[in-house]
Amino acid sequence: MYPLLVTLLLCTTTMASASSLRRGFYSEMCPEAESVVREVMMKAMIREPRSVASVMRFQFHDCFVNGCDASLLLDDTPNMLGEKLSLSNINSLRSFEVIDEVKAEVERVCPGVVSCADIIIMAARDAVALSGGPDWEVKLGRKDSLTASQEDSDNIMPSPRANASYLIDLFARFNLSVKDMVALSGSHSIGQGRCFSVVFRLYNQSGSGRPDPALEPNYRERLDKLCPLGGDGNVTGDLDATPTMFDNQYFKDLVAGRGFLNSDQTLYTFPQTRGLVTLFSKDQAAFFKAFVEGMIKMGDLQSGRPGEIRRNCRMANSRAFSVLLES
Repeated sequence: MYPLLVTLLLCTTTMASASSLRRGFYSEMCPEAESVVREVMMKAMIREPRSVASVMRFQFHDCFVNGCDASLLLDDTPNMLGEKLSLSNINSLRSFEVIDEVKAEVERVCPGVVSCADIIIMAARDAVALSGGPDWEVKLGRKDSLTASQEDSDNIMPSPRANASYLIDLFARFNLSVKDMVALSGSHSIGQGRCFSVVFRLYNQSGSGRPDPALEPNYRERLDKLCPLGGDGNVTGDLDATPTMFDNQYFKDLVAGRGFLNSDQTLYTFPQTRGLVTLFSKDQAAFFKAFVEGMIKMGDLQSGRPGEIRRNCRMANSRAFSVLLES
């Protein structure tokens, strides 16, 4: 029996490409897939509003590292360091259990059909829509990677200290435009950030020993109280003034000098991105349209490497089978 199971596992390994993605991919194989994902996301939001913002960020952190293949979700193994503990993810990304809940429910309805990579894409869309933002049809049909790379995540994902110039170059590597980058930065319309990511702006911006001059004085005073020098770096602050509502308040805050992260505020101080920030701060519909376009383009990023439909988002099927044998 075991050799047959191994053969079946190997046969599920296929290649994925952006050209194979399409809307309504599961309409015949699992027509309930998208409604199941949204229902679980809604329950998670009621239980903890912040969780949906956390789940939305998974798309960014997954797709930028070797394509949208759910490599982000893989736990470490004796032979592999996963991406969860990379510099940009450790103590930052959270709510992985929400994806576990989604996957369990989808597996109950349609076992072995819906990939974890597609669940990330659907859940990110739902996080935005459930928070008052735009809704859109997502392209599906991705496979899950067989491995992950902490090193690649460390080398690719930006620091909160990054500036707009660095972000423009990073996004260009993935054929994402300046407009895409500014709009997608609007994902910080919901959620919170850690004091660890902002404290240098308050006390030693660019090694000057002084606060970031771009910070509005009253806002800087609020951050000083929230994130005192030598305080707990894991204390969190709102990324904009309406942290549970997906809207264009994020851009209004940047114009007013109230960007929480350095990587956010420099979008307004940098000449090449300032105009887009101003536009989105005045025109929410323009922001929503650009955000959706950016999310779809980012969702098209694929590695072309072999993949599978994982039964458990935290481990490859071969690993899950090994665990089963060991138990």
